[in-house]
Amino acid sequence: MSLPIFYIESAASVNDILTLPEEASKHIIQVLRKQVGEQVQLTDGKGNLLTAEIINDHKKKCGVRITQLQHTPAPERSITIAISLLKNASRFEWFLEKATEIGIQTIIPLLCERTEREHFRYDRMVSILTSAMLQSQQSWLPVLHQPVGYEQLFRQEEIMGTAQKFIAHCLEDDRLDLRQAVQGTQPSQIILIGPEGDFTPDEIALALQHQFVPVTLGINRLRTETAGVVAATLLKIV
Repeated sequence: MSLPIFYIESAASVNDILTLPEEASKHIIQVLRKQVGEQVQLTDGKGNLLTAEIINDHKKKCGVRITQLQHTPAPERSITIAISLLKNASRFEWFLEKATEIGIQTIIPLLCERTEREHFRYDRMVSILTSAMLQSQQSWLPVLHQPVGYEQLFRQEEIMGTAQKFIAHCLEDDRLDLRQAVQGTQPSQIILIGPEGDFTPDEIALALQHQFVPVTLGINRLRTETAGVVAATLLKIV
């Protein structure tokens, strides 16, 4: 039976003694009823999985000693999804959860011309990513950017240096099937997912000027958050 896993913000090494945050302490001691001598696992979201022994079973300040460290290398391919924010925040949160479970490395919220929502609770979104990482028993936390204006995206060197760049849109132009366009041997991919109502023709044209390849995700017209999950899955399984 696998040990319960919890998130810590700072790195730790074998034999380090840590006091866990109150929320994690309460869950470990009051909910799971763990006692001194029992073990839990911790991760810093940067590939490190720590086994820790409880040395103080205080319900608010659980103390642990690190007994083992296992590092998981970052995935060989880096996948980024730049996706429009949504008017319904819960739908965007659902996307964040599923993208994390699938194993996407970077998520960039976009502010497009047709984006209806610009309020963004960054701390809450990171909390959702963290919970999804722990639930799916991973040790890499996706990088979540602050929302970025659509045109500003193309000024970011790390984006322009991505090996394969895609934009998914619904106009009846020449588009490739994403499953055929993506090359798993390339080190990185990014895909742009637009808001409800799609990207504007000018936004599509701007992406094409920056060597983004127009793609389709299938014959059905998808909601933004669904398109994001489908794109994440197709990019990940290649």
